[in-house]
Amino acid sequence: MKILAIDTSGKIASVAVSDGKLLWEKTVFTKLTHSQVILPMVTQALEETGFDYSELDCIAVANGPGSYTGLRIGIGAVKGICLGATNIKAAGVSTLLALAYNCRSFEGRIAAVMRARPKIIYGAVFECSCGEITRVTEDKVCGEDEFFALFDPCDNIMLVGDCAEEMKMSRFADSNNVRCAPENCVLQRASSICEAVEDDPSLLCSADDLAVSYLQATKAEKDKAHRDN
Repeated sequence: MKILAIDTSGKIASVAVSDGKLLWEKTVFTKLTHSQVILPMVTQALEETGFDYSELDCIAVANGPGSYTGLRIGIGAVKGICLGATNIKAAGVSTLLALAYNCRSFEGRIAAVMRARPKIIYGAVFECSCGEITRVTEDKVCGEDEFFALFDPCDNIMLVGDCAEEMKMSRFADSNNVRCAPENCVLQRASSICEAVEDDPSLLCSADDLAVSYLQATKAEKDKAHRDN
């Protein structure tokens, strides 16, 4: 499958192109909004790989959890591209699953963790063996204590995500069996979205069916609920 992948779920913007192997990837921290940088990155990716939209089989995107605005921009970009190319499938990939794929050479448990708000994280647990990623828990938004109660202190654990280093220092500073992903793999990478889709074609869907998985109410929903009460 020829896959174009986009990740706008966090502070970085990432685009990758794969065709059974990784052909192109660019990941940047951006001081601009994702809406200003992601489509120029997509254009650059296609120009430098020589692909046209019509040649793509799938456009995949991180569909959450993550930044409300960033996720909407990524999903919106994919829907817009597919609107003009109805032959292309879409795919929504959990941000936490994609983070786990950053660590697929690791043997043991992978804890994908992202900061939702103070003391609250988005998290999911995966098992990795011989390069195969297996989901252990569903994505959830919960307190740090609740999430890390899932782990045996003796587990061989890899932490990945934007609060991985914080969790290592605050909770596992003296645990040699708990490590952080390398710096180049600790945050989102679009190439990992490509790998997730290649491993699980059931992620493919129509652009119309592509939806954001926020895991918690948006600010607008919270404000409405407060007004209604």
